[in-house]
Amino acid sequence: MLRVSLFFTSLLVSFTLLAQTPVVSGPMLGPVELRDAKIWVELSPAIKTASLRVNKKGDKTFFEVPYRGELGLSFNPVQFTVGGLDPNTTYEYSLLLNGKPSEYGGSFTTKLLWQWRTPAPDFSFLAGSCSYINDAAYDRPGTPYGSNDSIFLAMAREQSAFMFWLGDAWYTREVDFYSEWGLWNRASHDRATPTLQPLLKAMSHLAIWDDHDYGPNNMGSSYHLKETSRKVFNSYFCNPSSGMNGQGIYTQYSYGDADFFLLDDRWWRSADNERDSVNGKPNLNKTMIGREQLDWLKTALLNSSAPFKIVAVGSQVLNPVSPFDRWLDFPAEYYEFMNFLQSNAINGVVFLTGDRHHSEVIKVERPGTYPLYDITVSPLTSATHVFGNAEKNNPYRVLGVDQKHNYGKISISGPRGSRVLKVEYMGTKGEKLAEWSVGEKDLKTPKK
Repeated sequence: MLRVSLFFTSLLVSFTLLAQTPVVSGPMLGPVELRDAKIWVELSPAIKTASLRVNKKGDKTFFEVPYRGELGLSFNPVQFTVGGLDPNTTYEYSLLLNGKPSEYGGSFTTKLLWQWRTPAPDFSFLAGSCSYINDAAYDRPGTPYGSNDSIFLAMAREQSAFMFWLGDAWYTREVDFYSEWGLWNRASHDRATPTLQPLLKAMSHLAIWDDHDYGPNNMGSSYHLKETSRKVFNSYFCNPSSGMNGQGIYTQYSYGDADFFLLDDRWWRSADNERDSVNGKPNLNKTMIGREQLDWLKTALLNSSAPFKIVAVGSQVLNPVSPFDRWLDFPAEYYEFMNFLQSNAINGVVFLTGDRHHSEVIKVERPGTYPLYDITVSPLTSATHVFGNAEKNNPYRVLGVDQKHNYGKISISGPRGSRVLKVEYMGTKGEKLAEWSVGEKDLKTPKK
C-alpha cells in the first residue's frame, strides 16, 4: 500500500507541475549592446532545462544558448547572455523548455556602430518609478494603494530604446520585510503582472532601487537582509554590472551620445533622522551614497565626454523645499559632490529621480556656472498626491504634474553640438501631460 500511495502522490505532483504555466513572467530584454544582448525570464519549478534559440531575422539558421544554472527551485529567474552578434542587426529568439519549443519569444535590434562614422543617433527612452501592484491579503485595509496598471500597456506601445526604472519597481510589505522568501516572492509576484508582460519584451530595461524594492520604508545600510535584497534585485534585472567588491548596485550605461550613471541610494545610507550637522558643521558620517560610490561617480564623470551626463538616483537630489528625503539632507556628501562638479567644470549633468508620487523639473542656479536640473518621474501605479504646503508654489519648480499617474518619455536629438534633451510626461493612455526641454549648450560651464 505504501508503494501505491507514494506512486499516486508522485503522479499528483507531476500533474500539478505540468499544469503550471511554464513561464511565470517575461521574457524581458536587458541591455542590448553592439555585440551581445541579455534576455531574462522567470520559469516555473516544472522546467528542468532551458535554452534560447536565436537567429537573424529572415535567416533560418539559428544557434542555441543553454542555461547552465540550477532550475526547479521555488523561484527561477533566468538570464541569458547572447554573444557574437552583429551591430545594427535584428535578431529573433524563442525559448526551448524541457527540450521542446515554446510560444515564448521576441526580437531585438543591436546598437548602431555610429562612432567615427555618422552623427550620434536620435533616440528616446522611458522612465518611471513607484509601481505598486495590489495584493489584497497583505495590503493595508481600505482603498487600494495601487491603481489601474493599464499604464504599462501604453508604455509598451512607445517606440523607445529602453525603459529606466527609477526605484520602487515593486513594493515590499510587512510580511516581506523580515523574510528572505518574502523578498523573492514580492519581486516574483509583481513581475508577473499580466499588463506588464508586453512592456518587458518591447524594449530593454535598466533599473535602480529605492527603499520599497530594497526593504522597509526609508531603510538604509542597517537592513539586515540587504544581501538577500541585492541578490533578488540582480536576479530580476539585467543591469550591465552591480557595484564593486560585492557592494551596492551602482553601474554605468551608455546609449547614443548620452552616459547614464545609476546610483545606489540605500546600501550605504545613514538613517534619515541622523543629525545633518555636528557643532555647526556638516556631519561627515551622514551619507547617502557612501565614499566608495562617490569616488567612483567622480572618476566616471571625469572620464565622460557625453553632452548629457544623466545621474539617476532613487531619492530627489536638489529640491530645496522638499520635506522628504533628498541628497541635500546629507550635506557633507552633497556639497562635496557639488563642489567637485563646479571645480572640475563638469558639463552636461542632469539628475533623473523618482520616489515622490508626483513629477516635476526642479532648477537650482549656481553662481558662475550653468544651473542644475532634477527631473523627477513618479508615480506609475502607486498613490498620487497634490502639491501642498511648502511645495505648493515651489519657486524652484519649472514644470510639475501632480494627482496623475504618469511616465516620462525622454528624447535626445539634434545635430552635433546642439543636442536637445526633451522630457514629455505621459498619462495612463499615452497622452501628453506636459513637456520641457534643455539644450546641451545650456549645460556648459561659461568660458572665462
